[in-house]
Amino acid sequence: MSAPKQPQDSTQDPVDLEQQDPSLENDDAVLNDAEGETISFPEDTDLAAELTEAQNKVAEYHDQLLRAKAEVENIRRRAAEDVAKARKFAVEGFAESLLPVRDSLEAALAQPDQSLEILTEGVETTLRQLNSAFERNKLVEITPVAGDKFDPHVHQAISAIPSEHPKDSVAQVLQKGYSLADRVLRPALVMVSAG
Repeated sequence: MSAPKQPQDSTQDPVDLEQQDPSLENDDAVLNDAEGETISFPEDTDLAAELTEAQNKVAEYHDQLLRAKAEVENIRRRAAEDVAKARKFAVEGFAESLLPVRDSLEAALAQPDQSLEILTEGVETTLRQLNSAFERNKLVEITPVAGDKFDPHVHQAISAIPSEHPKDSVAQVLQKGYSLADRVLRPALVMVSAG
């Protein structure tokens, strides 16, 4: 009985393939690809050199990848630090514009023997400084007038009262509201007309 034939390995050496098929030229190395098609390489091709070159390129690309990854991580870290600093010092400009207001108030209280007229003038000057600070920092008053339509985005109704104004309009303002750069900080407290 003869021994069973071993299946032919498609990745045999080029030398074994040449011995099996003498019709191949001697100056070519032969390999079979995954589909079983024959791939030949001229013998003067140095596969080891090409492999080394490919490995060097892979190492270079890997190094570039690691550097790019590190750069992205540094950018992310710097951006997080910038956001933290922006939050910490966001009110710096507003605080600087309020310092003269405080200085004026302290100067008014430090004056001995003030008359009511001088004190009133000092308070009015301080209020102008405060209004100027609000304008520079885009802090705007929300001051509805009696008869204005009630807007729940900028007004807060405390109660409804009988009034000569139309129903669901502002009848009385109890406290001004404020917005900062189109964002409501505090809605105006109002009483709404019941009609």
